[in-house]
Amino acid sequence: MGAIWKGSISFGLVNIPVALYSATRSGNDIKFNLLRKSDLSPVHYVRVAEADGKEVPWENIVKGYEHQKGDYVVMTDDDFERVQLKSNQMIDIREFVDLDEIDPMFFDQPYFLAPEKGGEKAYVLLRDALANSKKVGIAKVILRKREHLAALKPLGHALVLELMHFEDELADPEKLDIPTKVETGKKELAMAATLIDGMTDKWDPEKYHDQYREVLLKVIEEKVAAGGKELPKPKASNSKPTKVIDLVSVLQESLNQAQAAKKHSAKAAPRHRKAA
Repeated sequence: MGAIWKGSISFGLVNIPVALYSATRSGNDIKFNLLRKSDLSPVHYVRVAEADGKEVPWENIVKGYEHQKGDYVVMTDDDFERVQLKSNQMIDIREFVDLDEIDPMFFDQPYFLAPEKGGEKAYVLLRDALANSKKVGIAKVILRKREHLAALKPLGHALVLELMHFEDELADPEKLDIPTKVETGKKELAMAATLIDGMTDKWDPEKYHDQYREVLLKVIEEKVAAGGKELPKPKASNSKPTKVIDLVSVLQESLNQAQAAKKHSAKAAPRHRKAA
């Protein structure tokens, strides 16, 4: 695994040399090419001007900001140079806050941090101190010529740098038509709580898979084996959307299904034999 970035974690007078690594795999997406149907020739995009539909070569393309409808101001390389932030290769921790105080909506993209030579002891010290205090370090860091807000968090033996959204990047849910004065009955609320309790389990990410991706890969394999010929159409689903009329009866049915599923799961679980 190659490092994306190398620098230091800085807080107070402490500097910890670290390297940044990707914590997610973006290559799992199944990629497709656009082809002409008649001969499967790849299709390329052409840049055309809206005014006359003519193709525009790269050397004649500029970047413009629409400051009002139909009016643009052209931005040059020199203009972008004025606002370009020079990286100091530093994860600059500004403060520490309780993790529980941060809305999960602020978190965006995680990265792993590993200590570089000479920073091992300070790295472990910071990691353990954060884990014991249940706090995170709020930092500023420049990656790919952009300043990011980030949180420094412990995760097992590692430190994770999670890029965050700035406050003005989050949409306001108050602008949605969400009911606020709908009353719920005590019986309905109690049944919903029982259903949630019955479906509660320990978080195990290995139980969940990208079913769409798995099925799509299987279809691709079948089509390759068939020499690209059309496959038989899948059988139509008989399921129909149901209208929720009686919430209590729907909750009760959900409870019955959840309890039955839990019993089935308990029976299916392997039993450990006692040693003789």
